[in-house]
Amino acid sequence: MKVIAFERNLQGTGASRRLRNAGKTPGIVYGFGAEPQLVELDHNALWHALKKEAFHSSILDLEVAGKSQQVLLRDVQYHPFRQLVLHVDFQRVDPNKKIHTKVPLHFMNQETNPAVKLGGAIISHVLSEIEVVCLPGALPEFLEVDLAKIEAGQSLHAKDITLPAGVTLVPHVEAENPVVASAPVPAGAQAAAEGEAPAAE
Repeated sequence: MKVIAFERNLQGTGASRRLRNAGKTPGIVYGFGAEPQLVELDHNALWHALKKEAFHSSILDLEVAGKSQQVLLRDVQYHPFRQLVLHVDFQRVDPNKKIHTKVPLHFMNQETNPAVKLGGAIISHVLSEIEVVCLPGALPEFLEVDLAKIEAGQSLHAKDITLPAGVTLVPHVEAENPVVASAPVPAGAQAAAEGEAPAAE
């Protein structure tokens, strides 16, 4: 995904306010191979880009003064109540060095799951993203979580996700293998199912 930015020479609160009044958003590019670089971006283009999932989870081609560099979006500061992006941070990536970043989860086959259709279960998405380690070139835009076979009352864990080659999960401090999705059966549905059992006999 390509992003266009422009060099920014002035910094400080006043300069940033003038930029925002002119429809621009201040930002910074830091990390691998060079000094931190002050940039500015067109606010409207940035606002629309931020609505795309890939902008948050993919390696971006950031072009500044005709030169392209690979970066990850690392931080976004929004105005508390106005539709306004106050500042963005990009981090340069070394193509030969592994990165830690969060990747969105896409849940598949929920509608065809027998536990939902026949067992009265309700599938709950516990996590919406998960942290991975990989080389920049191997970074997936998202990870698919197949819910086709999760059974009523069961849970799906992080280690159940099929990972692309070269991608590993970051161990969680609080839980080594956190729950990603669960399929609890509501008490009402369970009672109804138990009430129907004798009638069926």
